Amino acid sequence: MADEVARAIRQAKAAAVEAGFSDPQALGESGRKISLSFDLEGLTDAPEIAQIERALEEIPGVRARIAYHSAMAWITAPEGLVPHQIVEVCARFGVRAVLTDDALRRQSLYRAEAGEQASMRSRRPPRGKQERRRAEAERRGLERARAAGFFRPGTVWPATTPGGDRRAGDVLYTARDLITTPRLIAALVLTLPVVALSYIPQVQFTGWQWGCAALSVPVVSWCAWPFHRALAGGVRRGAVALDGASSLAILAAFAWSVGTLLFTEAGALGWRGTPDVFALTAQRFNEVELFFDVACGITLLLLGGRKLSIQARSSLLADLAAQRVDPQSPVILVSHNRATAQPVMEEVSVSEINVGDDILIQPGQRIPVDGVVIGGSGTVRPGVVETVLPSSGGVVPVEVDSPVRAGAINEGQRIKVRVQRTGHRTRIAGVERWVSGVNALQNTAVMLSTRTARLLIPAALSVAVLSFAGWVLATGNPALAFGTALAVLACVAPAALALSSALALRLGVETAARHGMLLREGAVMRRLQGVDTVIFNRVGALSHSDMTVETVTADVGENPDLVLRVAAALCLESEHTASRAIVHAARQARDHDAGGDIPHWIDVSHPHVDEDGTFHAQIDLPVRDATGQHSRQVSASLWRPHNLSELSGRLADAAFSGGTPLVVRWNGRDRGVIALHDTVREDAAEAVARLESMGLETMMLTRDAYPVGRRFARRLGISQVLAGISAGRKPYAVRGVHNRGARVAMVGDSSVSECLTVADVGILIDGEAQLDRASRSESTGADVVLLRRDVSAIAQLMALARKVCTVVDRNILFAWAYNAVAVAASVAGLLHPMAATVLMLAASLVIEARSNSVRKYPAA
Repeated sequence: MADEVARAIRQAKAAAVEAGFSDPQALGESGRKISLSFDLEGLTDAPEIAQIERALEEIPGVRARIAYHSAMAWITAPEGLVPHQIVEVCARFGVRAVLTDDALRRQSLYRAEAGEQASMRSRRPPRGKQERRRAEAERRGLERARAAGFFRPGTVWPATTPGGDRRAGDVLYTARDLITTPRLIAALVLTLPVVALSYIPQVQFTGWQWGCAALSVPVVSWCAWPFHRALAGGVRRGAVALDGASSLAILAAFAWSVGTLLFTEAGALGWRGTPDVFALTAQRFNEVELFFDVACGITLLLLGGRKLSIQARSSLLADLAAQRVDPQSPVILVSHNRATAQPVMEEVSVSEINVGDDILIQPGQRIPVDGVVIGGSGTVRPGVVETVLPSSGGVVPVEVDSPVRAGAINEGQRIKVRVQRTGHRTRIAGVERWVSGVNALQNTAVMLSTRTARLLIPAALSVAVLSFAGWVLATGNPALAFGTALAVLACVAPAALALSSALALRLGVETAARHGMLLREGAVMRRLQGVDTVIFNRVGALSHSDMTVETVTADVGENPDLVLRVAAALCLESEHTASRAIVHAARQARDHDAGGDIPHWIDVSHPHVDEDGTFHAQIDLPVRDATGQHSRQVSASLWRPHNLSELSGRLADAAFSGGTPLVVRWNGRDRGVIALHDTVREDAAEAVARLESMGLETMMLTRDAYPVGRRFARRLGISQVLAGISAGRKPYAVRGVHNRGARVAMVGDSSVSECLTVADVGILIDGEAQLDRASRSESTGADVVLLRRDVSAIAQLMALARKVCTVVDRNILFAWAYNAVAVAASVAGLLHPMAATVLMLAASLVIEARSNSVRKYPAA
């Protein structure tokens, strides 16, 4: 029987092998499958798609399909497959594979679901009294977290540290959700009579001190609970709460006062107190003193100050979320009836819109998608992220072919928009992801101000204890000594020290983002402040990307139309703006029947581009001889001259008389020069002048020969020109400037991404197309991504960075100076605890007011 079973198993395996299921995973034994999608970069050859698919399917259990037009790969694989295996296979073919956002989200869901299933399998009913109590505490904690908003959709929480847990020595801020209006009102209502009874002897009645004690209990307990909670959390986690000193002062003042009532003559019904608001003097202080007014006053002032700070702060993420259109909101979809060819209008939800659909945007309606106007005209008010010139007044006129973005409001007439991006692919969603990542990076970075702020509270406690002991020994008055100790605890402002740099940097980064300048992290501000040299790549940064053919100069005996068509044939497959301009001009000449007997199409074989960016190929040219007209294959190239010595005669004159020259050569001889023209950006000269006035040296990086580059730079007022540098040598040129001691900011488009990497600060201009890619990784090599197309953004960015860093430096100096002076005055007995609290809050508010000044955007 066993032999028959073994024979049946072998037969089944053999049948599976014959059917193509030789691998056990292919038989479905691997269990669950997952779907992955990859963006493919460098997929230039359609025939190699089949080879890549076969190589991918050699991985056990993998099925692959690649779409050439969208450069995407769709993978079905076993659940345990590591995506890096797919990346390695694609890399063998010179293709870079990057997981899409959707694939990353699916992986997260798979992992979460797998973890939940594992926990469900391992879960059993709690046994025993201890386990049931622990389970109940866990359930209540989960409910409190849900009530506090930890599981609220769309909430962005800072990333954890690489270790996963909060590091020892971090600081805790007071929970903003607990600083509520009811707490503030209750503290105000209860504190006012306590302060009045403590400072106005005329209103003190018999037993007034016990009334103050009763009124202080809810203030010190419930109203001050946010500060006590932060202190307790810091003790439990080994961290330091920034409001911990104030919490200790509140508790100490209340405990001292209650003890004084119970064990001294202050508890007598006829006792009267006469405290002084402004200073502590040995002559004024009696040996018995109550501090209910200090406990309530610190609580009220802290709640009021923190509430004011919360309301004064606005978050860019909150503003972006407010401009997000509800997916269930209605929008009018326009389609065409195929039978009658008449437009059909249908009201659908935003979530049902697809790319390519046409929708109607009514006046006053917020645009839910990124798209282009295909009907109507009017004005649009951009969203939070403003990428228009400041001179536009905040509104942008739109007409047919004008782009519009999600979050903008239509303030004109009804317009018709063709959808290009929806949902998380819109620009506003990309900016939101970018800012979320920057904020998380800022939160996990241990900044100098935060590390030093946590040391201030233990130092203040030590000083308070020493002050108490010193005053007791010097005066023998415990009440006076305790008053100085309370003043020390009340006056220290660790929150001001912690916020001195963090708040200004965050607001600076958000201010830049609101004006279309996305910084990788707050530290970029400091590097921008140190920049002394700005290098512009000519194409893309100082001129518009679109180029046109200005002139075609042929050598003696050569046909200019043939020169143009040979050049177009050589660079036909290139995506460079110069190549597109030449191909466009050649097609226009062909459509106008220019060139006579010149063939409309020139065959090209073995094309390639060398390190200098020169196009090489074998071309078929028509030749007429005694035997008639036939074609002959010759070597041809399209290259750019670096200096005057490379050309002679009329070609030299044509190359250096204007425009960007490209030389066409075949059969070993230069045949003609094509001069290209590109339009200088409208504000380039003004922006360069602004940078020069800021003390920055400006340079231009170009592949053109020096005379051409120098003439272009002179028009804009640029100081120096790095000319004749091919694309492959540009990073070395930037590094060379840096090695001579300059701190370099490199400005350019994606064609010089390697230059952006080697510079001290890389600024990617007109980087909207790179936003989604850049928000997922750092593949752009840029520290700053500009969504704007104007060069004035560079000068504004430099001015903003200098302003932010100046505010940070002055905040830190002010915070340290205040804490030193305030502690010294408190130890000397010159500050009453109430006055010390007022000064502490004033210092924090001054820091916040100075930090908020960075929101005032520098004018162009």
